[in-house]
Amino acid sequence: MAEQKNTLFDRPGGYAMPTGTAEANREAARSKAPIVLPGDSEPSYVPADSILEPRFVAKDPDARVYVGDCRDVLPNLPEHGKVDLVFADPPFNWDVPYDGWKDDMSRAQYERFTYDWLDACIDVLSPTGSLWVNIPDDTAAEIVLHLKRRGLTMINWCVWHFRFGQCRHSSFILSKVHVLYFAKSADERTWNPDEILEQSDRASIYNDARTMAKETNKGMRVPMDVWYGPYLGRIQGNNKERRHGHHNQIPEAYLERVLRSCSNPGDLVLDPFLGSGTTSTVARALDRRSIGVEYSEVNAQSAWDRISNVGMVRTGTTGASSAIHAKRGARKGTKASS
Repeated sequence: MAEQKNTLFDRPGGYAMPTGTAEANREAARSKAPIVLPGDSEPSYVPADSILEPRFVAKDPDARVYVGDCRDVLPNLPEHGKVDLVFADPPFNWDVPYDGWKDDMSRAQYERFTYDWLDACIDVLSPTGSLWVNIPDDTAAEIVLHLKRRGLTMINWCVWHFRFGQCRHSSFILSKVHVLYFAKSADERTWNPDEILEQSDRASIYNDARTMAKETNKGMRVPMDVWYGPYLGRIQGNNKERRHGHHNQIPEAYLERVLRSCSNPGDLVLDPFLGSGTTSTVARALDRRSIGVEYSEVNAQSAWDRISNVGMVRTGTTGASSAIHAKRGARKGTKASS
């Protein structure tokens, strides 16, 4: 069926989001139909009932890092139900040598682990809070289904695309990770689109006069749901953001996009798998309070050095064009307009 222009909104010359997409996600959140997943056969984790003290603390804005299993820490946080934004980049169960963490569970055990930490994150979220999860192909679908059965609404299923995947001949090279964006309330969530605008292809490539005719945000757009462009690639060894000894480090520009769009200055941001400390580092630079949980004492110490001493090293990355193609010039044989 050919796409038809939606005229039920006041923006001449463009297309609106298909109404069925948003309604389907709301309906999934309201649905009480049982969703059964393989990891359900494993027993749920029983968290410790003792309150852990943060290992590292800073002020203005408040920042805390706990050392331990997030499944123990989150249920005992004093801010239960008051966290504005959770960003999670969990272990992928790819047998990576994290310090002390068993990263080669059976599939059922890993799925149970995933549901347990997701549940802990959901429980600490405020009614207007959002949850973001960075996850590869082999677990993305299971996370989506679990969050839907917990009543959250999927806002976006984004993709973080990078150019330098590990070379292989047995299959297509992996060059993406899924960026799952869910909210407790689709209508009451914090959402700041003007904070993350970038130059649109219509402006940067096509010289389209229509985008400059808009009343606001001329030539700009909210980023698309496939993320790529300057400073959004993988953190390689020669990158100035690189923290040695950490695996799967996420670029600061990625976290800046998430934090600016889904939280406000003074809000509380939580990362249950702190790793190299990117989430709390960016949160501190953007005047957000933060809580990080890291299983490894060694990694936590390194992350805290970054959070409290090094800080965010790459700021002001929003707003630039992420266009793939070069700017179009005048047609051959014609004069460019002045």
